Amino acid sequence: MSRAVLGMLVGMALAFAGWFGGFGAFLLVAALGAVGAVVGRLIDSGVDWREFFAPGDRRPR
Repeated sequence: MSRAVLGMLVGMALAFAGWFGGFGAFLLVAALGAVGAVVGRLIDSGVDWREFFAPGDRRPR
């Protein structure tokens, strides 16, 4: 699935949440989507969460 199609699906999900559930539901869907994206990236890449959130380029000494 291309990133354009994925972005369209996310936008449609946010639009439905905003239309039927109001602004609070829109924010909840957006926040949970962001959390899901972070978790998915961590699972796909196999990166330790400390390395993912570490600022800059940290190398072990």
